[in-house]
Amino acid sequence: MKSKNRALFIDMLRGLALLVMIEVHIFNELLVHQVKEASWFHWVHFINGLVAPSFLFVSGLVFVLSLQNSTQELRKFGKVFWRKINRILLILIAGYALHTPFFSLRKILASQDPEIIKQLFNVDILQVISIGLLILLIARMIFSSDKGYNIFIGSFLLFVLFFSPIAWKMDFNKLLPIPLANFFNQDNGSLFPVFPWFNFLFAGAFISKYFIKARESNTEKTFIRKILFIGIGFYIVSTFYLEVIISPPINVLRPHPFFFLERLGVIFIMLAGCWYYVHNKENYKSVILDVSRESLLVYWLHLQLIYRKIFDGKSLVDLFGNSLTLLQSTIFTLALCILMIFTAMVWGRVKKNDPWTASRLVLLVLIIGFIAFILRKY
Repeated sequence: MKSKNRALFIDMLRGLALLVMIEVHIFNELLVHQVKEASWFHWVHFINGLVAPSFLFVSGLVFVLSLQNSTQELRKFGKVFWRKINRILLILIAGYALHTPFFSLRKILASQDPEIIKQLFNVDILQVISIGLLILLIARMIFSSDKGYNIFIGSFLLFVLFFSPIAWKMDFNKLLPIPLANFFNQDNGSLFPVFPWFNFLFAGAFISKYFIKARESNTEKTFIRKILFIGIGFYIVSTFYLEVIISPPINVLRPHPFFFLERLGVIFIMLAGCWYYVHNKENYKSVILDVSRESLLVYWLHLQLIYRKIFDGKSLVDLFGNSLTLLQSTIFTLALCILMIFTAMVWGRVKKNDPWTASRLVLLVLIIGFIAFILRKY
């Protein structure tokens, strides 16, 4: 297997996380409550809870890998710098676009409902990823040596890990305006504030150092074996602590270090599993890779189809909210997954065959969308 193909296992993990993410949103919003109250659904809930950590982890890992040997060009504000900045801005715009309650700036400004403003500035995975990647980009430009860069990433990871429980007890509304306060904890309804979710993104960034070293020394198998055993250890120790020693409610668990280590352990196990699967395949190809490579499009579009009021003024949640059986919800999930796979494949081919046109098309859509958002009345 060629060296450049060895990282396909990372793409595989991200693609799987995205497809399961579709199930998460369908089941959360459309599945009847009685099914979710069944004892076995606890395991579905745990698996679903791994989606966001996995997505964040892979985002940090892939981004740092993409910056390898680019320090000098970044410092000169070359093409790599502007390409990364454009990508980060696109992720940030997509994140806020998902939370716009109406596709009209005038209607939002005219609204007297404070919940509208809170919804608009709620922080989700895409905002966490964009800000996290911006930090990683700036740090890469500041620290010329790999050692200094890795020390920064490790130190930042530890800071987030141990400051998160404190951040969840602070009232940032007294210190910052809502758009900024929403980044730090869940008080205003943010589902994924940077504390503690930065943990997973920076864990991925930190692990990239060891993956790069293993790839360069041709010791990937040893690296993966270590990842697997460390993951098993993290999961066993963390689960024992959380399930046997203490039993806090979920709002206390999320910023807890063992909440992070338990899920990081499972991510390590899944990452190793993907490596062993891909490593034994010659010229591995899969629609999962298409989904992974168009992750932003798949993430944004499937949420629009579920939550946006595009079906005669109603969303799928409005039409079927918590009313579908397990079979019906599963069919919905499969149908939406197939649609996203098809969309990712088509757009991926367009980008590959004519990248110039594809990039200009994205820019055109953004410009038209922004103008319409500004000028549309109600």
